[in-house]
Parts: sequence; structure tokens; C-alpha cells
Amino acid sequence: MAAPPNQARRRGALSPDILFDVLLRFPAKELCRLRAVCRAWFSLTTDPLFVRAHAARHRSPLLVARFRADDGEVHVHVVDLSGTTVKRIAGAGSDHQLLCTNLDLACLATRWNTCLVLDPATAATHALPRYPVLGDPNREELYKPATYFAFGRAPATGEYKVLRMFNRPEPYSGDTDQLLDMFTISGSGNAQWRVMSRDFFVEARSAVVVGGAVYFLMNGVYFPKKRATVNSGIPPDYVASLDIETEEWRRELQGPISGSLDTNDADDRKEYISLWYQLALGELKGSLVLANHRGCQFVLDLWFLIDFEKGLWVKEYSIETESIVQSPSDEYLMKPLLVLGDGRLVIYTELTGRLLICDPETDTCTFVEMRQLDSIAIYTGSLLSLPRE
Repeated sequence: MAAPPNQARRRGALSPDILFDVLLRFPAKELCRLRAVCRAWFSLTTDPLFVRAHAARHRSPLLVARFRADDGEVHVHVVDLSGTTVKRIAGAGSDHQLLCTNLDLACLATRWNTCLVLDPATAATHALPRYPVLGDPNREELYKPATYFAFGRAPATGEYKVLRMFNRPEPYSGDTDQLLDMFTISGSGNAQWRVMSRDFFVEARSAVVVGGAVYFLMNGVYFPKKRATVNSGIPPDYVASLDIETEEWRRELQGPISGSLDTNDADDRKEYISLWYQLALGELKGSLVLANHRGCQFVLDLWFLIDFEKGLWVKEYSIETESIVQSPSDEYLMKPLLVLGDGRLVIYTELTGRLLICDPETDTCTFVEMRQLDSIAIYTGSLLSLPRE
């Protein structure tokens, strides 16, 4: 006699432990589809224990990317380092660019004071208000192009915050004013921008968040006459920083390069002036990194900030770039993104919209086969995550 249907199903079913192990082998993209098979599979693959185990097993880095396109591309792509799109998310305007962050959320913004936070796992977005601003009710009248943003997380509280920076040219003096606001991402619909003090005039486009601070190069773009001299008062590798948690400015840092140059020497003087064009900030291994691409020498130096209080920098990498730079006159700003498990470096070249994989052991660099990038961020979350409470 044949076994009853329920018994047959039970005999053919995998035990929970075996099913856990089997599903753990699938990539996140496939697991999101398999959740629809039955309630048991949905329950298992959304369990926080499974999500953490899956993240520990699948350690290949993921990127959030926007690609350059002529057809009004409105998607955000989650991609791996092979260039394969793991997930495609609709909803962002074609003029939105990703901030180069290293978080489980992404942030997209325009130069016209539009900003939204994206959860790549759920595709949920949170559009930030343009105004009002607490403490400055007239700020609405000041909204002009040239708005910049930085996005980070306060380590102690876990709060996500957005720093907004306005660069406003003064029509009569020719100078530029800079205004700053802060916004805390929360479930409350009453959150508002708050006016920030400004201790330094910073290069807003250079912002990078490392740990609990936003770091900036000191501003040179809006003072072109001063930038071309060695007597502007602020060396090009000076770094300012803002504590995300306390929302207070910290002391400025002397960079590791300008102080070693003798501006009375013609070659050193030329190198000093070139620093305005060839420096970028990034994060590697949890440290602030100052990237100095000496284009004329085809060399990329990566300086790590080892001790903030002592202002101690160490040059950990010096990589030849002749194989990937077409001309020494090209202004190739190179932004370090990741150190892979095998020691290779992932670097983004904004001018070309390309990703590089650089091997310090062999001193070689190769381009990642991928469409030309418009903007990019590192994704540290899990695509299996459910909507946040």
C-alpha cells in the first residue's frame, strides 16, 4: 500500500539543517527568487542568523553603481567586480550621482539640492527635504546650484547623517561663501536640517567619510588665483575633519607631502603647485588615505593616516600607472576604494569612469571589464535584508 501523501512529502523533505546548508550556497540574487517557493523557505532566508551566515560565506565585494549613458538611464545597479549586475533598482533621476560611501545604505544627490537615501536590499528610498532649516528660516532663498553632500554613520549611536554644503558665489566680490547643514535620518517625519558652524572653507567635492568623521581637503577650486601660487596660506594637502556624532569640527591636519618640498627649488615648486590637481581622499582598511597621483612620473602614492592626534602619515603603497595613463598631462585623480583579500587594490578613476585592479606585488594595473561608470559606492550590507523597522 502506498504511503499517505503527507507521509510521502515528509519523507522527501530536507531537514531544516540540511536545507539551511543547501540554501546558504546560493548567491543572494537567486535566494531572493527562491523565497517565493514556500513560506518555510521565505522564513529561513529572512532569518537574521541565516542572513549573517550568508554574508560571512559570500564575501566578494559588491558595488553600487550608476553608468554613463545617453538614454536617460534611471537605474542604480548593484554589481560585483566581474562587472556582473546582481540587482537593478529603478527610481533615481538621471541627474543623481552616488556619493562614494562604504555603508549598507547608499546616497544619491544632485548639484541642485536634491538628495535621497537608498536601501539596495529593499530598493526603498528616503527623499530628504530641501527645506526648512532650523535656525535659519531664510535659507530657502539661498538655494542655488553648487550643492554638495556627504553621508555617514555615527559609530556610537548608529545614526545615519547627511551633511549638506552650499557654495554660493558672491556676485560683487567674486568670492564664494560656504553654508553647511546637517540632517539625521530617522523614522520621524519631523526631521529637519540644522545649521552647522564652519571653521574651515573646505573642498566640498573631496569629502570622504572614515569611521565617525567627514574629511575634506582645504578648498582650492574656488580660489584659482591662490591655487597657482605657493603663498596662499593653506597647503594643498591640508585636511579638515568634522565629527559626525558631535557635529563639531576637529583640528586640521598637515598633509604628508607639502612640508617636505622646498618651494625655492624649481622642481619642488612645480610639484607643490601640481598638488592642487592630483590629490584625492579615500578609505582603505578603515583608515583615511591621501592619494597622490604624480601623473608626470606615472606613480600613485597612497598615504595612510596612522595617528590623528599626532598627525602621523605613512606611505604604504607606491604604484606605477604608466600602463593605464594615456598621457602624463592627463589629470587622473585616483580614488582608492578597497583592499581585496589577496592584497590587490580597487581604485576608481573619475575622469575615465573606470575601475582599476592594482597589484602592489607585481606593480601592475588592469581595468575591470565594465561599462563606463558615472559614480560608485561600496555596498557593505546584505541583499537578503528585509525593510528596516
